[in-house]
Amino acid sequence: MVEGMQTRIQIYVDENGEKSSILMPYDEWTRLNNKVKRLEAKLKVFSGIRDGMSEVREAAAGGKKLQSLSDFVNESRN
Repeated sequence: MVEGMQTRIQIYVDENGEKSSILMPYDEWTRLNNKVKRLEAKLKVFSGIRDGMSEVREAAAGGKKLQSLSDFVNESRN
């Protein structure tokens, strides 16, 4: 959304005054949905890094030898 632009979002409430749904322009929904997808992809990358770091810490604590980066890259190409 362009800064200063108003988004036309309508919020609907039920008979109890609870928010039940919204209506928004399709372009705005698409933009938000794309942002969510990008954030989910980032989360997946960061989670993978976190899991990898945990594996490294566990290996170091247990004296386990890890695969080298060169071996990993070569294995990934096959």
